[in-house]
Amino acid sequence: MIQLLLSACAILLFAVWPVISAEADKSEKPAPHNTLSQQEIAEGWISLFDGETLFGWAPGSKADWRVADGAISVTSGEAGLLHTTSQFDNFVLRGDFRAPKETNSGIFLRTAAAPKSPTVDCYEANIADPSVSPFPTGSLVGRKKGTVEKFSTDWQTYEIRVDGDRFTVKLNGAEVCDYTDPKPLARGFIGLQLNSGKAEFRDIKLKPLGLKKLLDRKDLSGWKAYPGKPIKTEIADGVLHASVGPGQLESDEKFGDFTLAAELKCNAKNVNSGIFFRCIPGDLMNGYECQVHNVYKGGDRSKPTDCGTGGIYRRQNARRVVANDLEWFHLTLVISGLHMAAWVNGYQVSDWSDPRSPDPNPRNGSRVTPGTLALQLHDPTTDISVRSIDVAEMRK
Repeated sequence: MIQLLLSACAILLFAVWPVISAEADKSEKPAPHNTLSQQEIAEGWISLFDGETLFGWAPGSKADWRVADGAISVTSGEAGLLHTTSQFDNFVLRGDFRAPKETNSGIFLRTAAAPKSPTVDCYEANIADPSVSPFPTGSLVGRKKGTVEKFSTDWQTYEIRVDGDRFTVKLNGAEVCDYTDPKPLARGFIGLQLNSGKAEFRDIKLKPLGLKKLLDRKDLSGWKAYPGKPIKTEIADGVLHASVGPGQLESDEKFGDFTLAAELKCNAKNVNSGIFFRCIPGDLMNGYECQVHNVYKGGDRSKPTDCGTGGIYRRQNARRVVANDLEWFHLTLVISGLHMAAWVNGYQVSDWSDPRSPDPNPRNGSRVTPGTLALQLHDPTTDISVRSIDVAEMRK
């Protein structure tokens, strides 16, 4: 009888083992390259490279920058940078890189588009063998030498924290450089360098730092409704629920160049809303608008209806509708000078610079003057929830 029971257990275990193994293998598989996990999205990370295109990047010199096998690759051309079109101030940057031993390359931080020197108008986290450069991989060129003694031609991971005057560099999880600049630079681009030799980059992602909460989770202090409009607002369990329009909630504070992170949910199908910025204080919906509208045509997310969430309304459509109605999503805005870009759930959907002549009203021309923010209630069917709006003004 015992033998029969043991045999039955063995048969049952054998029968379910492939299922158990498959689930275990599934849980252990790493996330695809050039994507963000749900945890990273919730933590505020954005992806600077989509794995397929150079959207959001611009070359600062003539070189053969391209996307190959899910990586940004460069081999030859004029020395210089491929840099983000957006500028960043305080952040954590993660990125993978790979290069042969003879290469001299780097990842540039708070950089000019065409920097003069890594000790003047940028910071460079170097990628180089000790035989090639006195500042090998893990170093900030011209500023502080890192502790890495051996160069690897395998994929490596940088994590660099740039916060005010302090720069902390980790390589493959180990801290290799800690530097404080007595005269720190402020905002700038992220750059990938061609100096000499081939270099490849992937999984480039960034988390903005220093954002402050602009929306109190208990009341609407710091915000006001436009008078005479029928909007409804309430805060329950730390969430703002706003409905019915047209109308807006406008911030008391003004912002010029800034990074904004918000968590939103459209509570019905086809909701139309938006976040206005650099508004004319006290005017109704008079500013640039980052659209909120999760509708697309013919089942194709690359064809948004009415601009699409993250698009700059009437200026540039979102290249993809990422968010869904009835689900929470994250929206990140980076605004610097005449350039503006948006990410939805960490994926960059817009990248636009205003070419128009200056005008006090952003509807009529370009405006860099600081203005208020406004949450739009577009029409009587608008129904939206807001869990957070966090903002950091960029330093000049």
